Order: sequence, then structure tokens, then C-alpha cells
Amino acid sequence: MTAISACVFFCVAALMLARPVLAQSSATPAAPATAPADAAAQSSASSLKRAEQAGRAAQQASAAAAAAAIPAGTKITMANWQQFKQYMPDGMIALFEGTYFWKMPPDVEMDVGPTRVFPAPRGYVEATEKYGKQTQVVVLPNGHYDIKNYVAGEPFANPTDPDKGWKILADDWFGPIPRIAAGSPETGLASLCSQDKYDNHACLKTSYVYRQLAFITDPGYPRTEPDSNGAWYTEWSMVDSPEQSKYTAVLQIFYQDLQRQEDDYVFVPALRRSMRLASTARCSPLFGTDYTHDDARAGFNGSIAVFQAQYIRDQRILAMDDLTAADGNYPANYDMPLGWSRPSWGPWSLRDTYLIDVRRIPSMASGYCYGKRMMWVDKYVLHENWTDLYDSNMKLWKIMMVAGAPKAVHGEMSSIVGTLAVDLWDLQNDHATIAFTADGEGRDIVIDEAVPKQFENITKYCTPAGLTQMMR
Repeated sequence: MTAISACVFFCVAALMLARPVLAQSSATPAAPATAPADAAAQSSASSLKRAEQAGRAAQQASAAAAAAAIPAGTKITMANWQQFKQYMPDGMIALFEGTYFWKMPPDVEMDVGPTRVFPAPRGYVEATEKYGKQTQVVVLPNGHYDIKNYVAGEPFANPTDPDKGWKILADDWFGPIPRIAAGSPETGLASLCSQDKYDNHACLKTSYVYRQLAFITDPGYPRTEPDSNGAWYTEWSMVDSPEQSKYTAVLQIFYQDLQRQEDDYVFVPALRRSMRLASTARCSPLFGTDYTHDDARAGFNGSIAVFQAQYIRDQRILAMDDLTAADGNYPANYDMPLGWSRPSWGPWSLRDTYLIDVRRIPSMASGYCYGKRMMWVDKYVLHENWTDLYDSNMKLWKIMMVAGAPKAVHGEMSSIVGTLAVDLWDLQNDHATIAFTADGEGRDIVIDEAVPKQFENITKYCTPAGLTQMMR
């Protein structure tokens, strides 16, 4: 929703709600039974209007501060990057310093544009305003975290101590997302390309359906899908090419009850059956790439119940949030050998982020792949722009860049990320995985109403039973 359309919506809504009261003031007084309802409606509209105005003011201030820090039109190169070091996450600094095999190409160019901030979809904003104040953090006797009284929207719109870091993590986990997002041979496949220090690279293409089944805020849909079976979010991906791997598929299911462990399934074409994976599979490579299951949502994809998070600081960082489809041409449109963005990808801009340190709770840390995950979470998109991953000895292991572009939801531009490019560099093994949703001119991820109707099939794409239909 643009600032103007948001203002029109809420102002008109408030006026329409006020009309009955104005009419009644010059005629017969309203009956006591209806007056409280009208007053409550007016109060709700006014509250939403104030929230919208406050959010718009914060967004404008953020954009103004960003413009003052690095003016649009600035070009960041190897010759001047240190001038902008304070606006870079640690992993980006390491790439510029050339500490590891993976390093910035000599001709790197990051063109800075204006910072654009869009609000969350209207239903998400309304749910946040209505339910956000009742949400609470609970720490259970076993050290697990839980969320109490959560209904929908942003759980903690103004995260503060105590537990500020975990509140930010919960906001990231339950941030504004499409009700359904998909890629297919008809609409465009996602790509996962691996490369090594010898300049060998190979790609596989996947179909995917990511589906929200509960805590839904889209108008016209139930808060919880009747066939959700306790799940709130599912992630289905299937290899389309190369041919020898075709039909290999994975399904991840996350539950409304945070204490219920997520389920991971894999369909193996050679066996014509699916298998449920052990909980330790969260650290296993996804489709043989550098991503683990806990990295598979363009960043953090773990169960927040078994992670603790410490707030480190606020930081304004350079990020790419106006991504074009140029990244869909690999490796021609990449600055090789790193696989970094080129100016054709779109401008970089300064984004206001929270930096949080995310680790498994002590009782669950033994044997887990990552010692800590440093996440730079965008305050408005509510998703990380950058992640640094450390091994169990707290040595920097992988760095992840998340580039995206906003997406229109119900005809209004929103903070929901559409097209994605997610680059993951393994600094210890000199390996990398480049992922992107763009698949040729005009072909990219589709969301909500644009998703072909066959992908709405919950049984087929959101349950283990659906995996058995893979080769039919």
C-alpha cells in the first residue's frame, strides 16, 4: 500500500464510521445498545489511522536519514569502500578485505539508490494493531521459548527488553509473507547453482510451493485453513532438472504449536516412496547445496522454540531491495568468480536493521551445525538482509546475502518480498551456492492470486501423503 492510498483508505473508513453518529446528533439519540458498537468501531479506525501515520512518519525519517548518509548516485568500488564500512555487515567487510578465497572482484561496483519503504499488507497491519499488544514471550522450564496469545500479524511491533532479541526473531519468523508463493514450469522455476574455487559450476532447477496455513491475515480467507492439521507453514520443493535428479522432493512442516518439532520428509524417486528424516537432518545439505534445512527460507528457517536470540545493536546497512530479474541469467550477469551482483541487478540502498545473535538453546546445542547465526533483520520488511554463520568453534563459516524486491499484494505495493536472489558463500570449504527465483524474461515467483489454482491443493503440496503423488 502506498502512503497516499493508505491515507485514503483509513480516512474514508473513519469518515464512513463517523456518519451515523453525526446524523444521530441532529435527530433522535442513538439507542444504548448500538452506541458502544459505533464507538468501538470509531476507536478502532482511529487507532489504525494513528498506527498508519506513525509508521509512515518512521519510514519517511528512515529514508531521509539514509539519503543523508549515502546520497543516491554514489558508486562503491574497491577504491572507496572503506568510506562506507560502517554501513556494511561483517561478512561483506570480509569480502572487501580479501581475507578468504571468496573476495570481491576488482571491478566490483555497488550503485546506491534511494531507500524505498513500503508498509506491510493491510490485513497484516490491522492484525498487528488488534492483537499485538496481547502477545507475550514465555520461557519454559526446559529452556524452550514459546509465544503466548499470538493470533496474527507482527507479534512484537516495538520489541523491547526483556527478551528483545527473541522478540525480533519472532517478528522475523511471523513477518509479512505471501499466503502462498510458487514456482513451476508454467510460471518459472527457481535455480540453485553451485560453484567451487576451480570455477566449476552447475545448476539445478526446482518447482516449489511455500504455503501459510494458519495466522493468515489475507482478506477473504480463514485465520486457519480447515485442512491445516495443526501446521502453520509448509515448504515443498521438487527438482525439475537435471533429469537424473528429477522428482526428488523435500517437504518441511512447521506447526502452530511451537513446541511441536518440525517435520522433514524427502521423496526418493528410485524408491518410489517418501521418508521422514531424523531431527538431526536440519544440518544436512539441501539438494546437495551449501544450504541446510535451517537456511531454506531465504535465511533463518529453524524452529524458534529451540533458539535464543540476543539483541546486539541497531545498524543501518547496505542491502539490495529493488532487485531486477537480471540475476536470472547465471553466470553471464554475475561478477565472477565471486558471483556478486552487477549494476544491472538494481540499486543498493541503506536499510535500518536490528542485529541479533541467534544460537540453539544450551540443551539443544550439542551436535548442531552452527555455533551462532548473526542476522541483520530489516525493521520494515521483517526479514534478514544479511546473515553470517559461525561453526561450533565460533569461526566464521558461511555468509549469506539476501537480495529482493517488494511485491504488490491485492493491488497495493507492500513490504512482502517477491523476486529473490540468495547467495551463500562457504568460506571454509571454498564453495558457494547461488539461488534465484527469476527464470527468464517475465518469469519469476508468483504469489497469492497469481498462483495457479492447482497449487492450492493442501493435501498434495502440504502433507506427506502428497509426496506419494509425485510421479503420477
